[in-house]
Amino acid sequence: MKKAITLLSLFLFFGNVGSAQEMMPDGAARDEKLWQKALRLHRSAIVVDGHNDITTPMVDEGYDLGQTSVGKYHTDLQRMKQGGVTGQFFSIYVDRRFAREGGSARRALDMIDMVYRAVERYPNDLILATSAEDIRRAKRQKKIAALMGIEGGHAIENSLMALRGFYRLGVRYMTLTHNNTNDWADACCDAARHNGLSEFGKEVVREMNRLGMLVDISHVSDKTMNDVLDVTRAPVIASHSSARALANHPRNIPDDILRRIAKNGGVVMVNFYPVFIDQKALNASREREARLKPQLDALREKYKDDPKRLEEETRKLYAANPLPPTPLSVLIDHIDHIAKVAGVDHVGLGSDFDGVPTLPVGMEDISRLPNITYELLRRGYSERDVRKILGENLLRVMAEAERVARQMSRTISGEGSLKRLEPSPGAAR
Repeated sequence: MKKAITLLSLFLFFGNVGSAQEMMPDGAARDEKLWQKALRLHRSAIVVDGHNDITTPMVDEGYDLGQTSVGKYHTDLQRMKQGGVTGQFFSIYVDRRFAREGGSARRALDMIDMVYRAVERYPNDLILATSAEDIRRAKRQKKIAALMGIEGGHAIENSLMALRGFYRLGVRYMTLTHNNTNDWADACCDAARHNGLSEFGKEVVREMNRLGMLVDISHVSDKTMNDVLDVTRAPVIASHSSARALANHPRNIPDDILRRIAKNGGVVMVNFYPVFIDQKALNASREREARLKPQLDALREKYKDDPKRLEEETRKLYAANPLPPTPLSVLIDHIDHIAKVAGVDHVGLGSDFDGVPTLPVGMEDISRLPNITYELLRRGYSERDVRKILGENLLRVMAEAERVARQMSRTISGEGSLKRLEPSPGAAR
């Protein structure tokens, strides 16, 4: 017999996931009956977060994921459990400086090793996952599936052989660019050099299809997004992007491309960063950048040879000049918009935890994910559709990419392209 879900068991599973006032920034009282329904649904659902940058402090600071980091980071194992996480894509983020200075692949390998280290250190909590079925198995075992996605296509150092090596190590998506245009794909926030994807870039997409590695179009230019959708045989993802119709930032996806992603069968995993989702925060951020330009320029000059210290000092300056708070409702608006434009089968969650300095009120860290379930129910989403948004849409996309790969090839290297590029001068500016 199935055990009844008691209020005590729910508390033990989720821990402290926020008070009514925290969940409802407008001061409205929380509907306790709906909240309990949301907790039961969230507990039983598969919840997948498409992008988490906690791997950067794991490498740079020696941070141990099993230790509490409340007040410092957004993520630790205990709060992942409280948030009901089933599958977490750990970002293998390779900063653009590695493309300039060298060592992109080594940086990615260091980060991958840290994910393995966490899985091996906490076998009762984590399992390494490389497939949709692995995520479902993690749910059955009451563990968290640790997945990996490369952020920044320069990590493969222009080699499809390196791409296959990363696939063997367990990487299951690659964001084709970060904010920098690389040797074969144009980025959202840099000068275009290829009019989207170069011919080699198209070969990268085809090889990712053949392997079963998801093509991630977050961070790329609109033309690159369209080129990917022209070339790919498998559904794509945007691992941490939102709707440009609601916040006019180039990191977001315009409605015409949302519709193309729907036809492709892909999924857009909504980013939580206020500057990407809240037009008011975006406007305030731009005003702050202009106002603080003299101080920011001085910091860049002073710490030009110390990127870590530059980041620390820049964050301190921003913290002393905060942006206006963004309510959780704005995040839900983006889920709503993508569900209406692309369809509810094509939206998911891609938090960007520990990759952004601030988050919406009511979504301060990974333990607060049940608040999204509550808000979706409050807006009238069915339990079936909430499950899709929380994780089932991403599982469907993964399973289809795996099917396409089986159809295209039976090997990893044997039928793979040997094409590679020599790096061009100024590949990452």
